[in-house]
Amino acid sequence: MIVAIDGPAGAGKGTLAKSLAAHLGYPHLDTGALYRATALAVLRAGGDPDDPAAAERAARSLDTAILDSPDLRSAEVGAASSKVAAIPAVRAALLDFQRNFAHRPPGAVLDGRDVGTVVVPEAEAKLFVTASAAVRAQRRHQELQERGEASIYARVLADIEARDARDAGRADAPMRKADDAVEIDTSDLSPSDVFKRALAVIEAAGTS
Repeated sequence: MIVAIDGPAGAGKGTLAKSLAAHLGYPHLDTGALYRATALAVLRAGGDPDDPAAAERAARSLDTAILDSPDLRSAEVGAASSKVAAIPAVRAALLDFQRNFAHRPPGAVLDGRDVGTVVVPEAEAKLFVTASAAVRAQRRHQELQERGEASIYARVLADIEARDARDAGRADAPMRKADDAVEIDTSDLSPSDVFKRALAVIEAAGTS
């Protein structure tokens, strides 16, 4: 079974995906990390994330070992990843990798922005995990502070809203809820509650 989890930044889809993968015994792929890795490769090479040629080169020559880099979660890479993800040639270069991963037996859990709509629209279980921009900004603000990084809530909120607009407004594979996806709003839910709701959806899909 393929489990596709989509949603905006900070909604909790990554935490959910890891928990589900561990419970189901499936491998997990954070598809957003592929774009972060591409962005990091561009930055390390001294390139511009807005440069389509530089971004495509980085995507096509991507070394998956970079996925383990702690730099992947920096604010700079996060902003750059949204830019490279809006470049059609980058998305095309990374699409085959994602699809091959998804179809490995016995199954897989993938999370991102367009997993259920573009990467694997044939996924048996689709979830759209979301939360209000204010809640997501507060989570990110707290995460940055706990890591010892300087953070201003208003700036984090502005960044979240700008990223949402880019992700939903890009011409190629915009972020949206698949017609057959089940939406889970995590604004007022604990990770445990989100997991239970998601697992119920997956179990129902497995018996349908």
